[in-house]
Amino acid sequence: MGSPETGPDTAGAAAEVPPRRPGRRAELVLLVAALLTVAATLLSASLSVTGGLATAPLVYLGVLCAGAVGLHVALRLTAPHADPVVMPVATVLNGLGLTMVWTLQMTGFDPGHGDADRQLLWTGTGMVLCAATVVLVRRPWRLSMYTYLIATAALLLLLLPLTPLGHEVLGARRWILLGPFSMQPSEFAKVLLVVFLASYLGRRREVMALVTRTVRIGRLKVFSVPRARDLAPMAVGWGMAILLLVGTKDLGTSLLLFATFLAVLYAATARKSWVLIGLVAFAGGAYAAYLLFAHVRNRVEIWLNAFDPDVYGRPGGSFQIVEGMFALAGGGLTGTGFGDGFVQEVFAADSDLVLVSVGEKLGLTGLLAVLLLLFLLAERGFRISLEARDWFLKLTALGYAFLTAFNVFIVLGGATLIIPLTGMTTPFLSAGGSALTANWVIVGLWLAISESARRPQEASGSGPAPDDPSTEVIRLREPPGPPRRRRED
Repeated sequence: MGSPETGPDTAGAAAEVPPRRPGRRAELVLLVAALLTVAATLLSASLSVTGGLATAPLVYLGVLCAGAVGLHVALRLTAPHADPVVMPVATVLNGLGLTMVWTLQMTGFDPGHGDADRQLLWTGTGMVLCAATVVLVRRPWRLSMYTYLIATAALLLLLLPLTPLGHEVLGARRWILLGPFSMQPSEFAKVLLVVFLASYLGRRREVMALVTRTVRIGRLKVFSVPRARDLAPMAVGWGMAILLLVGTKDLGTSLLLFATFLAVLYAATARKSWVLIGLVAFAGGAYAAYLLFAHVRNRVEIWLNAFDPDVYGRPGGSFQIVEGMFALAGGGLTGTGFGDGFVQEVFAADSDLVLVSVGEKLGLTGLLAVLLLLFLLAERGFRISLEARDWFLKLTALGYAFLTAFNVFIVLGGATLIIPLTGMTTPFLSAGGSALTANWVIVGLWLAISESARRPQEASGSGPAPDDPSTEVIRLREPPGPPRRRRED
């Protein structure tokens, strides 16, 4: 709908504005650059590690090229107006991650354990899921019709590790075992929870932003707090975070989910009081977990006393993080190269500490380039949020963008002792199928939202999307009253 001040002249001018041209040509150029970058990286890794051109990197490059080209063709056919930057950036990050996993596998103690082959399988699966998301979610606003069904599915995924299928590793019970495979359900729960939060808060944002109670001391206004009845979403978000913290002892995921919840809540309401209440509530729950669980206390002690000889030398101590910091320092400005260095001897160098591995092999220059790509991906998510035409899609895209950016902060902060190491994975870089496929689904949702925002409208050059239910025109009944008398000529 146009603004009330739009007249015939301005309406004609708006109608003459050409629609936004599809960005698939720009995407193709960026995709070629991304694949050339991955090819150069795989070639360098193969020459450094094996002294020649190994078969495995060629297979990895071929599969990645086939998946990327197939995804590009699918976007040309089904989402020609979608954001042209997101998919190439995700592809180059995925390729760099695959290179790091293969390099660490070949230079480690067991070169034949096949982590890189499994990562390639999950890469193909993730790209297929991304294409399926774009094709199936042609009208992404319809996801808001299933708010509580999505919330129930997310809660069930969070509870799965607490069932007999759950598997505990290093004190955290975040995996489930399905035959020869393991899965981390919380990675997929994050995708669903953002949709639930965006749907719920998109509907109630005005009430939660405007209707508050003022705390006063005398006549002095001190603080504005929400009504008790509006604290339900805060209680749900806090409860899920504490459930993760207490039930699975997964500090990183609980912190990430609750921070994302607060970011979406603040974006919807612009009320600082919500953020303050949420931070106080989470801090209280985290302190209780610190008192109750030895695993959490151990993480905090490692963070505070990493270089203490007693903490460093004991089982489950700070050996991992300290050796990782030495490896990061050893990379210098330009790195040791793929064939040198010792980061492959550090536990979880291809998952929790993959950014440390990048820093050692490629140096500070390569690490900053990778971080730039990661934050560029998050920036495109925020841009898509600004372009979206309704609050549900705005909050969904923003939630995924904050999820990506804050995830990188948690991983890098833990690796450099800014915050405790939490065992989180880096988007698209770390080994592991659950996180990789979930991140490709997020890319698919970003593309679907940007397609709905950039698609030329059917009726005119301005106004909300035609698929937006809020634009439906209805006819109001006339109020009851005496019948009008017909004028007689």
